Amino acid sequence: MPPPPDTATLSAEDAVALYIDMLASERGASRNTLDAYRRDLADYTGCLRALRKTPANASADSIRAFLVDLDERGLKATSAARKLSAVRQFHRFLYIEGHCRTDPSAAIEGPRRGQALPKVLSIAEVDRLLAQAHAGIGDEGQPLARRLIGARMACLLEMLYATGLRVSELISLPVSAARTRERFLIVRGKGGKERLVPLTEAARDAARSFLALRESGPHETARAAWLFPADSASGHITRQAFARDLKELAIRAGLAPERVSPHVLRHAFASHLLHNGADLRVVQELLGHADIATTQIYTHVLDERMKEMVRDLHPLADGAQHPLV
Repeated sequence: MPPPPDTATLSAEDAVALYIDMLASERGASRNTLDAYRRDLADYTGCLRALRKTPANASADSIRAFLVDLDERGLKATSAARKLSAVRQFHRFLYIEGHCRTDPSAAIEGPRRGQALPKVLSIAEVDRLLAQAHAGIGDEGQPLARRLIGARMACLLEMLYATGLRVSELISLPVSAARTRERFLIVRGKGGKERLVPLTEAARDAARSFLALRESGPHETARAAWLFPADSASGHITRQAFARDLKELAIRAGLAPERVSPHVLRHAFASHLLHNGADLRVVQELLGHADIATTQIYTHVLDERMKEMVRDLHPLADGAQHPLV
């Protein structure tokens, strides 16, 4: 049996590098996810250095001191809980891989946080957004550039509301998504996992209309490989540009811009499906959630729907007399 690791020789930098490498190679974490873990762990290991500790000899008291530091800095409970989650996973990895003799995070209780309900637009509000996006697209008296911008937004919204895609998945759709004869798309999501998402007829029509307008425009745009090409490093529209344009559309539709974002429309997709009777497991699959617990933030929709069902269907609802009485 090999001797236990020499914990004194494992520096904070080496320990973090090992963990980040595992996230990238084994879990297929995105660059944004890796950067977020680097920031949180840099914050933690900086606190350890002030305590003259390393991840290898950190104790439960070291982690508690880190949490106290976060509280004194005024971090919200949600931010502190996220950082503690990163620290837990980091120490669990070091322990399981044999780099440390103990896992000091095992006995730590995190800051309590309420479960924030997702912001959701009503069906009527989504309809207003879509109607505003489609306005003027068919007016041939308008400049082609303006019609293209309108058709692109209409396509983005119809595709997002039909599929519930993550914004990163939506903006990077290939042009073949508009040419498919199928009523679904195969999307590669987090960790390289593929899933099927449905396409409504409205989404397919919006995609075909946008593509037809695009192909009547500048040659380089017509031949682009992305469905939503743009002059950016990636070659397609950025999430920042989409979010900005969406807020401008919300203002024109008479909605408060702070209530509208691409992620809010993803929430609307899930919430409206559940409210109309979809199974939670189906919604989990459509959203690409690895864990059903992530999808359960929408259970408030199910609770409301059950209240409506009891109110509308129960024989004694609203004081009605049972037919057998």
